[in-house]
Amino acid sequence: MPENYHNPERLVKICGLNTQETVDAAVKAGAAMLGFVFYGSSPRAISPELATEFVMRLPTNVKAVGLFVDPDDAWLEQVLGQVPLDMIQLHGNESPDRVGEIKNYYPLPVIKAIKVATAEDLEQVLQYRHRADIILLDAKPPANVTTMLPGGNGISFDWNILSDIAIPGPWMLSGGLNVHNVTEAIEMTDAHIVDVSSGVEDAPGKKSVEKIEEFLREVARC
Repeated sequence: MPENYHNPERLVKICGLNTQETVDAAVKAGAAMLGFVFYGSSPRAISPELATEFVMRLPTNVKAVGLFVDPDDAWLEQVLGQVPLDMIQLHGNESPDRVGEIKNYYPLPVIKAIKVATAEDLEQVLQYRHRADIILLDAKPPANVTTMLPGGNGISFDWNILSDIAIPGPWMLSGGLNVHNVTEAIEMTDAHIVDVSSGVEDAPGKKSVEKIEEFLREVARC
């Protein structure tokens, strides 16, 4: 996990980067982690070849995170055999056993995304706590919507459900964050790592340099 996780400053992960311009902007503005999406159905998907170019140029204090959705062994081997990633993010329906299997095979920290709509959904945290290094709490798509992606949908969950619950171990907050609500989200949840994707885009998969800079400035003020 990031060496500075316990730093009192808030850390930011910008996810779904796919151009050199936005990668450079995120690094310059102070992002601690950059996410690269290896999921073909996402408008933010990136090839291992292009991701390698970006990751090779990152400073050592910025961590490259590879996002996967229910990956099979062949796809993990292809990507991780080529891209020098620092962390693996699992954003699908991976079971605790599958998360543990991937973590045991690859010597990299693992982030596991848990979809949240109600307080009951947080019970999953204990199932994954000893398998994943960091838990990511993301918004669960509405039950009547079947066309949404596993993440990056621009929707948030009710942060009030975190106010009286202590999440064990390192965790990060995601789901519908943007420059207008990230301060409120941090104040309500005391999240030390926030993860943003659609909230810094002009269109799905099209990151905005200006929005990346604005988001990081806002978090720095918290």
